[in-house]
Amino acid sequence: MLYTIFNSVDGLVPSMPRGWGFLIIIVTVTVIGYLGTRFFVGRWLFDSFSYVMTHTPGIKYIYSSIRDVVSSFVGDKKRFNRPVWVRVNMSPEIWRIGFLTQDDMEPLGMKGKVAVYMPHAYAISGWVILVDGSNVKTVEDMTAGEAMKFAVSGGITTVEEAEHEKKN
Repeated sequence: MLYTIFNSVDGLVPSMPRGWGFLIIIVTVTVIGYLGTRFFVGRWLFDSFSYVMTHTPGIKYIYSSIRDVVSSFVGDKKRFNRPVWVRVNMSPEIWRIGFLTQDDMEPLGMKGKVAVYMPHAYAISGWVILVDGSNVKTVEDMTAGEAMKFAVSGGITTVEEAEHEKKN
């Protein structure tokens, strides 16, 4: 699979020795991304592209959904920044790590409920659950990044490893 991706990207730049096309594409995309986020003209181009995509019938729903999900994980507008433990079962007692996304669901007729994003292990997907606020407690001993790493790794990343990374 990686070989196919490499060959496809490498083939985008014709008449180059093997590997140079891949390198040129990666460097070009990186430079365009950097310039686009640092300078007015680049920002204007990205904003214009976004405007066109959000106003194109059919594409706007897919584009805006992908943009929102990506911006939730990276950039200045990270939304998964409040890690919580959620009791998902009483007997036996089972807790999962998640991220509080809405702390009041009363406007939707669900008084006392909160919305929590529960990431899947080894994926960037997840699901949203609505639970009583009494079943949620704030994660005190991890940052949002450490909590996401813990969740996505399937719990393989331990608190000790996170502490070791903080020190280094």
